[in-house]
Amino acid sequence: MCTAATYKTKDFYFGRTLDYEFSYGDEVTITPRNFPFHFRKQGNLNTHYAIIGMAHVIDNCPLYYDAINEKGLGMAGLNFVGNAVYREQEEGKDNVAQFEFIPWILSQCATVKEARRFVEKINLLNTPFNEKLPVAQLHWIISDREESITIESVKEGINIYENPVGILTNNPPFDKQMFNLNNYMHLSAKSPENNFSKDLNLTTYSRGMGAIGLPGDLSSQSRFVRVAFTKMNSFSGDGEMESVSQFFHILNSVDQQRGCCELDDGKYEITLYTSCCNTDKGIYYYTTYNNHQITAVDMHKENLEGNELVCYPLITEEQIKTQN
Repeated sequence: MCTAATYKTKDFYFGRTLDYEFSYGDEVTITPRNFPFHFRKQGNLNTHYAIIGMAHVIDNCPLYYDAINEKGLGMAGLNFVGNAVYREQEEGKDNVAQFEFIPWILSQCATVKEARRFVEKINLLNTPFNEKLPVAQLHWIISDREESITIESVKEGINIYENPVGILTNNPPFDKQMFNLNNYMHLSAKSPENNFSKDLNLTTYSRGMGAIGLPGDLSSQSRFVRVAFTKMNSFSGDGEMESVSQFFHILNSVDQQRGCCELDDGKYEITLYTSCCNTDKGIYYYTTYNNHQITAVDMHKENLEGNELVCYPLITEEQIKTQN
């Protein structure tokens, strides 16, 4: 499973964890402005906004998990198994395959408002990329520095939700995730007061007791609550290093360690990578499960007028600085 988050200081930051039992060979991938996109039903798009994000590149096609474009718009797809429903081609709609959704939006939209207009016309197709890659069941978060929305294609149609917390995990559907936050309105970053009984002399015996009841398990609903609480109460300076560090701390609150989530085949779900994108500067930061050193790729250091993908394989081995 996965968790996506946003964070704003002087700049705006967008990123996610990708939690799974294996990697497809993910790479930080830059799609320059003149790389030709060949959409299955919508034809070719030869000129567009430049994009940087994490992708599995196959047959020279970037299958993005999460990405931002040069205008500051970010988008990520997260597992939504059992609820996601895609459809056959429909006349009068923009028929876009599920795996094309992120490049379809980020190549053409500069803001969430523009993305919303695109989504209102879209029909997400149940077309697999190929016979070895079945259709992934996903829902999406789209964010800029002003707002976030969640997109869910379900049996009733496509739902567009305002996302005031700028957070997304997995099941249940987003409206139920938001409603569940009502159960935690008593949580606080401050020390609690004794509301139990005026006749009992109850005291705070430890720091952090205002957050007693914050879920600590790895389920998607609990992760939504925990990272929402962490993000909504986060504070840092507005410098780049302070902001990036704080963003990773926010998502590290839902980090998955090997051994804690065992799957039926004896494998374990872990946090394969965590990303943090400065959407204003076009920098993609990441860590991996075995490499906690933050690595950065700057899209503006590449030729964004090019027509070929630029890919950086992930640095996955731990980088330890010896101090003596």
